Amino acid sequence: MTTVGILGGGQLARMMVLAGAPLGLRFVVFDPAADACAGQLAPLQVGAFDDLDALAEFAGKVDVVTFDFENVPAASARWLAERKPVFPNPAALAVAQDRLSEKTLFRELGIPLPPFADIRSRDELAAKVAGFGTPCILKTRRLGYDGKGQFRIRGAADVDAAWQALGAQVETTGLILEGFVAFDREVSVVAVRGRDGEFRAWPLTGNWHVDGVLSASLAPAVATAAQHDTAIAYARRVAEHLDYVGVFALELFCRGDELLANEMAPRVHNSGHWTSDGAETSQFENHLRAVLGLPLGDTRVLGRACMLNWIGAMPDADAVLAEPAGHWHDYGKQPREGRKVGHANLRADDAGALADALERIGNALGRQAQVEPVVRALRG
Repeated sequence: MTTVGILGGGQLARMMVLAGAPLGLRFVVFDPAADACAGQLAPLQVGAFDDLDALAEFAGKVDVVTFDFENVPAASARWLAERKPVFPNPAALAVAQDRLSEKTLFRELGIPLPPFADIRSRDELAAKVAGFGTPCILKTRRLGYDGKGQFRIRGAADVDAAWQALGAQVETTGLILEGFVAFDREVSVVAVRGRDGEFRAWPLTGNWHVDGVLSASLAPAVATAAQHDTAIAYARRVAEHLDYVGVFALELFCRGDELLANEMAPRVHNSGHWTSDGAETSQFENHLRAVLGLPLGDTRVLGRACMLNWIGAMPDADAVLAEPAGHWHDYGKQPREGRKVGHANLRADDAGALADALERIGNALGRQAQVEPVVRALRG
């Protein structure tokens, strides 16, 4: 029986464990937190991601290693890769951990993206803001996610405040300035590449965020066939260049007919959660198939599907479970402001039926604002 080691023990690891059980897989999860929620379902080894003694013990328990958290030190992944197969490869992880390296790669691959610049001083920030125009966004190059580690600059007067907020991190995480995109909507490609180079992608997914955190996803996204094909072609280009193995997400801005790259996530992704109940094969199962060298599963959507994220605390489940194709996912986490604690997946055979279900759920849970943009997209 194969044992898969997962670096990171959050909800993504938890869902991988659930997807791997029917495949006869065993798991060991490695996380610094003793209460990591994946530890409710699989053996949990507690240790720091840079503790080589703990990593050596972990490596001795597993046959292959993957991760659910992109901020695992790339050096630790490289160290493990000398002892056990690690997928995705540490080089791909390192690129995705650094926004400057990631965006430089997009540019080299001919994938359009907003302007960006490495920032090393307050004066350089002021000069680049003047060149980019406002608004623009100062971000840490590393470690930021879900809206963290960034400051929106609305005018030249904000430069000092932005530098005061993030400037101290220039020597640790690094800083990058990104031009603001007045986009129409946000989409993502969730794709998978196998050890043999086989590439598959789920339908383009439409996403809505609140305060930088994903609120809802819709698949397939409301997009033209050309946008769908272009987005998947960009994702394939990235995966093949990095010799990537596993699932990843490429996030994009839609501006008219144009697609601009935002960032990639080298792991299973929140915007692909709908695949657990709305696709022939979930992102979690296909990730495991990929890292184990198994044939990849079909990625077609079954009708229309929507994911609603639960942030902070879980609402009542009854309204979702009352729907014929309503599915509930509780991560087993303690409630906390801003924390992803669960999600719901809804599926229907057509757009109208899905919109009706979302309206019923929104009304029952008092979450009309969360479902409204999805309903509007479905109703055209």
